[in-house]
Amino acid sequence: MRAPSAPRDRVAGPPRPVKVLVVDDNAGFRESLLALLATDEMVVVGEADCGPKALELIPELQPDVVLMDVRMPSMDGIETTRQLKNRHPTIGVVALTGHEDQDIVRDMLVAGASGYVLKDSDGQQILDAVLEAVHGGAVISPSVTPSVIEELTEALARERRRAWDLERANEALVERATSRQDMVARLGHELRTPITVILGMAQILAKGSASPEEREELLTRLVARAASLARLVERLEMTTAAGLTEAVDLAAIAREVGAASGRVRVDADPRVPRVEVNPTVAHRILEELVDNALRFSGNDDPVTVGISRNGGGVEVRISDHGPGVPTELRERIFEPLEQGEPLNVRIHGGVGLGLSVARAAARAMDGDVVLERTGPDGTTFLWMLPWS
Repeated sequence: MRAPSAPRDRVAGPPRPVKVLVVDDNAGFRESLLALLATDEMVVVGEADCGPKALELIPELQPDVVLMDVRMPSMDGIETTRQLKNRHPTIGVVALTGHEDQDIVRDMLVAGASGYVLKDSDGQQILDAVLEAVHGGAVISPSVTPSVIEELTEALARERRRAWDLERANEALVERATSRQDMVARLGHELRTPITVILGMAQILAKGSASPEEREELLTRLVARAASLARLVERLEMTTAAGLTEAVDLAAIAREVGAASGRVRVDADPRVPRVEVNPTVAHRILEELVDNALRFSGNDDPVTVGISRNGGGVEVRISDHGPGVPTELRERIFEPLEQGEPLNVRIHGGVGLGLSVARAAARAMDGDVVLERTGPDGTTFLWMLPWS
């Protein structure tokens, strides 16, 4: 450290002396710093020979600036600065070292140091660095400045990219979790309906007041409702497996689903590759969409499952020849308990859950189910899937 030269122009000092804590494992250099800092603008409130001791003193001494040696035993200046700034972010840190190691300079600044000055710098540079740190500025020795700025610029660019990637990943996770929670909530809502009906019929049977014919009818309805409830439970179980994916041949699953009815025709583009989905969930989505198409078509009308590729993934279209969906119902049909027929004239079975389940399951796997086309000559539902 050389004797101070004439001070350079700077902003006016604070109304009270700047409180400085000196941290250096070299007792002789600490004494030199104490002599240098004995000015009207500064007061040394304490000194420490290691990082842990400095961290212990700071809450009591409340310094404005810490002059921090970089190379110290037990805990170096980089880690000490990192912990200091985490606990006391308003305290300025000026790094002091006898080396021009660019990596150390960069790490010290990233840890939170306000400035970086070599120990053999002009004394005035050290004083300026302390005062700049109080005002939120920074002083870096000219011999290390150009390369450090370049490295910091690159490091900051990397951190920005990493932060952006993490933000996007977090948004995707939140959206995916929300989709699954929405699906579970819908299914939970739907479970209450058959349970209430089953409980009511069971209470009537328990009273013993029904005639034999009424008991037989109630038992038949009870079995039907219990079977419906079992299917709903299967749908609920499906939500927990949506994230367990593997490479799946959608055309093979579509043919398996269509085999249950002679009216289903599968038209798959052979260029469509395997898609990363949960096979059980994919099977259920196709079952729901195909079942919906079959129920709302004539008994002899065909249902087509078309599988094709687009720029971002795979598209699966389920087309029927039914009467179409009225305009006022085109959004409501994806809600639980909604069907395209009024209750008093309903001729198609089901509780209005299939499309809701299909859409929620598709969204849980980063896809979607939408009503693509509808009219008096039929309806097409589109299931969109990403490649992975």
